[in-house]
Amino acid sequence: MKKWVEKLIEQFDFDWEKNGGSPGAGGAMPPGMSEERATLLFVIDTYSKHLLEITGHPVRRTREMLDEYMKELLQQGDTEKVLFRFRQFFSAYRLDETAYVQKSFEEFRGIVWDLVDQLSEDMSETEKEDAEIRHHLEELKEAVETNSIDYLKSESRKFIDCYVEKQFKKQKRASTRMKSIRKNLNVVKKQLTEANDTMRLDHLTSALNRKSFDEYCTQFYKLHSSGQQPLSLMMLDIDHFKKINDTFGHPIGDFVLKELVKVLKDVFHREADVVARVGGEEFAIILPDYTTDMALKKAEELMSKVRAAVFVHEEHKLTFTVSIGISQLCTGEEIAGWIKRADLALYNSKNTGRNRATVAPEALHRVA
Repeated sequence: MKKWVEKLIEQFDFDWEKNGGSPGAGGAMPPGMSEERATLLFVIDTYSKHLLEITGHPVRRTREMLDEYMKELLQQGDTEKVLFRFRQFFSAYRLDETAYVQKSFEEFRGIVWDLVDQLSEDMSETEKEDAEIRHHLEELKEAVETNSIDYLKSESRKFIDCYVEKQFKKQKRASTRMKSIRKNLNVVKKQLTEANDTMRLDHLTSALNRKSFDEYCTQFYKLHSSGQQPLSLMMLDIDHFKKINDTFGHPIGDFVLKELVKVLKDVFHREADVVARVGGEEFAIILPDYTTDMALKKAEELMSKVRAAVFVHEEHKLTFTVSIGISQLCTGEEIAGWIKRADLALYNSKNTGRNRATVAPEALHRVA
């Protein structure tokens, strides 16, 4: 069985041996996991990790439903029935998702168009006023060339009155326009910031999301290739997180995730440190300029803080632990191999008792 399937199965904490399964290399595994079933599991799990908070489909409630689909597949339920229900959900969800994105785009486009209309109207008005001033200026030039002092006085007054009036209107309009533009720009800036945060941040925990993690991996990989500075990666997840959800409910599970991110940001507080949520209860930390020894020391600091903490939510007092895998980027290693070694180290921590950190051997990627 592929590692990603084993890892996905493990997060459900389902007793396969008790329910007719047999233990595999990494613990008890379900019997007869077909490629079709495993593929559908992968699709649903991936989709569950990239949900949008849209009207009518709260992320938490939607993820609970997708979790039920996966549990049914893992317990050897009817694949065709699960696939049919998932198709129905996907069709409805995609329609609402598209409507949500389109509505957000239309609102943003409306604000920009208002700004464009204001500027276009102002420029048109300015062109008219400039044309009128030029007309009076030409007449003033003609008056200068005549010998009539009365004509010169008359045209001078007309030009001065027109010029002063138009400049006053310009200043007044500019003041009014700037207030309006500033207001619209602030709205646009706010929407752009929110859109950027939506694209970069995990909606629940405010940690960076998987997309941002992938981008940072690429950036730091290029820097490492040019400068040869150490670069370490830490993959971690919450031990028995599914049991927390099953025992206390998903709202408590969400609370635990958010509290863990607070601890992560407290421990990994350097500006260069990258804290990202890359899965349900799985997180990744990129540590520039860190050797594995330095990363391991930080991991021990993190585990100590998590072990010692008591997280209080209403009447509940919660404690939990985390398991960690660490890998340092090796010369000539690809990003995928670097991440895979950290994942395998995390997998080793989970399979050897949890609540611990494992450093991936450097030679592992050379053997693969």
